[in-house]
Amino acid sequence: MEDRTRAYLRGRFRDYYRRANVLSPPDAGQREWGYIPFSPDGTTMVRHQSLVDIGSVSEFLADRRPRHVYFSAGYYETPGAQTMEEKNWQGSDLVFDLDADHLPGINPDETTYKAMLTACKDALMRLLSFIEEDFNFTDLTVVFSGSRGYHVHVRDESVKKLDREDRREIVEYIRGVDVGVDQIIDTEAVQGTAGRKSPAEKRTLRTNGGWGRRVHEQLVELVSELQTIDEKQATMRLQSFEGIGTESTTAILRAIQENPDAIKQGNIDLHSAFLKIVRKLTEETIKNERAPIDEPVTTDTHRLIRLPGSLHGGSGLKVQRIDRDEISDFDPLVDAVPEAFTKHDITIEITDLSEYPPYDEDSWGKIELGGDSFELTEGLDSYPEYLGVFLMTRGHAEKEKE
Repeated sequence: MEDRTRAYLRGRFRDYYRRANVLSPPDAGQREWGYIPFSPDGTTMVRHQSLVDIGSVSEFLADRRPRHVYFSAGYYETPGAQTMEEKNWQGSDLVFDLDADHLPGINPDETTYKAMLTACKDALMRLLSFIEEDFNFTDLTVVFSGSRGYHVHVRDESVKKLDREDRREIVEYIRGVDVGVDQIIDTEAVQGTAGRKSPAEKRTLRTNGGWGRRVHEQLVELVSELQTIDEKQATMRLQSFEGIGTESTTAILRAIQENPDAIKQGNIDLHSAFLKIVRKLTEETIKNERAPIDEPVTTDTHRLIRLPGSLHGGSGLKVQRIDRDEISDFDPLVDAVPEAFTKHDITIEITDLSEYPPYDEDSWGKIELGGDSFELTEGLDSYPEYLGVFLMTRGHAEKEKE
């Protein structure tokens, strides 16, 4: 980044912060603060700061004009101390991070920015399902990271003292690690025997929550599908499952016809082939419904996380807090564009278009931002300021020479 570009961005970040109402997180005085300035290397973090050191958050932001600003998930007795031992940890929020770069099936070199963000919001909705329905957490804040993902801050009192291992168990559950049929089925002995010596057992799929509920929903959906199609189609559908042959198919269809309510209640002992289907549905459900959260972010009780309301120095977009009932309608490429950067056009020199489609062209590219589509070309041209800031902060353009 050229000096003139850095100076321009610092000035415009200052203008944004002078007018922005950036709210401090709860218990801000117990948290460590850190920031990365607009320095030539652009990566050196100043940390181990407290509110005593930085003073008013709004004044600090307008005065220092940081490229990135963070606060700790952890609460400390002495947050400005230089070592964790001296800080004296008191507890931490439970923080989840989703990054489009880490989503299965997403190749950042071949996927548009808009498509990555769409996929990441889908993953966010799956994550919130676990947080709210499986763990029953209620005190949470959802934040667009300002770049390629989302953060969720959980502040229920019950999470604050969780250690790293406790947090890792939560991560592994949400990511579906080591979840299989044995973990979602209840087995109980019943009267009678199975064979000469073994007591009979009843196996029931858990339907009241967790991964069992998710798999059960898929099983019920499959049963409903089989009830609405003809026998030939139903046979083909069932035999698409590995290990399900003609005899098993006939028995399953008979069981569905004679006792659908038992299946909907989770009974999978109507025929041995049901277990094979449940195994396959379990694999598919985990693959489709897990949330690929970043484990180090959640397990690190001292993690620094971006301040909502601040600007992301790698995009110029807002780190945007999102109300829970507005998430489905939230469009980061529109709603996170700072209004301060929408007033006029600026002239920039585009130097790198390798990250924009079509990816086999270096001289031009396309991007959607601020509710508009733009065709970009290398060299000098005039664009809306928010797009110019986006390209400059990402290192793909420089401010024109005065």
